[in-house]
This record gives sequence, C-alpha cells and structure tokens, in this order.
Amino acid sequence: MNIRSTILLFVLALFIVSACGTRTAIRPGDTIEVAYDKARDLYDRGRYRDAARAFEMVISISRGTEFGQDAQFLLADSYFKSRDFLIAASEFSRYVSFYPRSERVEEAAFMEALSYQRLSPRYNLDQTDTYNAIERFQLFLSRYPNSDRAPEAAQFIDELRTKLSRKMFMASRQYMTLRQYRSAAVYYGLTFERFPETIYAEEALVNQILAYVEFASVSVPDRQAERFQNAIDSYELYIQLFPRGLNRTRAEEYVDRARVGLNRSRQTVMNEN
Repeated sequence: MNIRSTILLFVLALFIVSACGTRTAIRPGDTIEVAYDKARDLYDRGRYRDAARAFEMVISISRGTEFGQDAQFLLADSYFKSRDFLIAASEFSRYVSFYPRSERVEEAAFMEALSYQRLSPRYNLDQTDTYNAIERFQLFLSRYPNSDRAPEAAQFIDELRTKLSRKMFMASRQYMTLRQYRSAAVYYGLTFERFPETIYAEEALVNQILAYVEFASVSVPDRQAERFQNAIDSYELYIQLFPRGLNRTRAEEYVDRARVGLNRSRQTVMNEN
C-alpha cells in the first residue's frame, strides 16, 4: 500500500468517527425522545463515560417524565460500568429518593450498596466505604427481605465484616508486638465482641487471655491478681463458647500461666502485708 492510499484510509476513518460523533451528539433542538435515544445508543455501545455525560443532559430537560426516570437509572449505571463507583452510589441513591415507587427501585438500592462494596479497600486502609456498604446492604435486606438478591447482599455483609474483623485483629497483634498488652487485650476483646461470627473471633479470645497474662506479668504487684483473673475470666468465656475450639490447647496453656501467676501474686501481697 502506497503513502497516498494510507492517507486516504486515514482521512476516511476520521470522517466515519466524526460522522458517528455527530449522530450521537445531543443538539439544542433535539426533542427529549431524540436526546434519550442518543444517550441510550452510547450506553448500548459500551461508551459509558460518553453515555453518562449524555444522560446528564437528558435529565436536565426531562425531569418528571418517563425518559427522565430511565435516564437517571442509566446515568447511575453508566458511572458504575465506567468504575466511577462513588458517583454511581450517589446517582443510585438519587434514583431511590426520586422514584420510590419505580419497578427498578429495588435494583437501584442494591446497586448503591454494591457501589460502596466496590470502593471498599484492603483491610489495612481506611474502612469508611466498607461501613457504608454494610449499612446499605443491611438497609436493602430490611426493605427487601424476599428479594432474589437478598442472599448475595447477606454474603457481601459477611465478607465485609470479616474484613473489618481482620483489621481489628491485626491491630491487636501489632499492640502485642509493641508490648502494649493492655491495648492488645482491649482490641482482641473488641474483635470478638463486634465480630463474633467471623473466623477471627475464636483466636482473638485466646489471644486476649495471653495479653492479660503478659499485662499482669509486667504490672505492679497490687494489680497483678486482678489482671491474672481477667485472663482466667477470658478463658472461661472461651470454653463456654468454643468447647472444641482449634486453639483450645493454647488457651489451656495460657490459663495455666494465669492461675500460677494469680496464686503467686496473692502470696506476694500477703507476705508484704
């Protein structure tokens, strides 16, 4: 192919692209229906960012109409499909607020929650979006308990709560590494109390026993008995809740240390008195 032929093909391609763009561009004189069809054409062809801009224009001229309602949903979905999840969540929320009687309101409510789920980061980062996702999935389940998507929403809640429990569990472990045993005991307790159904609950309770034992061991004599007793109390709770727990051997090892330490600390106090 010679240079002239190449140039002609390039010019033709530009003409085709320009023509397509002209056909899909919304013009000031377009009717609501024509503007909607152009925006929908962009959406159907997977040009979601362009579709979002087009649906914004449709909504501005069609509020209160059926076209405006459909455009609002497709606007939100266009942002979702282009991975602009924060804007998608806002637009799905707007749809739920503006069109509470719509047949699509259930789907929009689920998609709002799903948008926040997509924003949820790794466990060691800020979990604001994780909490937002859980809150909205729970609201979805309360409003639509019989929805076909209810099991999916419940599964997402479980996954997101496991992420939160992992974050707290790892913070507890970090406190142990830093020998901040009191803080470790508190955070292990919170991991168990707030997320008892997660995979981290059992180990958190066992590790709380150890944290109390270590905390007591570095405490002044007058406070040791109380803190060794805290370790024993945590063990008793563990046995009640996890009689066949995977970490029972460790729990028994730690409580043995606590009982020895408790007897020794009491004897020390008696001798001093």
